[in-house]
Amino acid sequence: MYIIILVTAKDKKEAQKISAALIKAKLAACVNIVSKIDSIFFWEAKLDQAKESLLIIKSKKEKLPRIIKLVKSLHSYKVPEIIALPIISGDKPYLRWMDAALR
Repeated sequence: MYIIILVTAKDKKEAQKISAALIKAKLAACVNIVSKIDSIFFWEAKLDQAKESLLIIKSKKEKLPRIIKLVKSLHSYKVPEIIALPIISGDKPYLRWMDAALR
């Protein structure tokens, strides 16, 4: 099953470091980085906000445990956001490219 994993990072530099490691390890076929997103959340019982970068990671479900381990090893947050969503369909040539990139 193909998945998209969303991960927020403290800044673009951290997002690039995590993305490069995922690609080099063949855990992600592609990672998009969206810089300067505004995040609002509760942390340690108070309302907080931050400017973050969002990683949109394209991969496969069977790689998720290794993705989580790698992201946690490189991430500066104590509890990083790592959320996986199923890809229910897609363009066949793109999905074949993903398969090749993840081998």
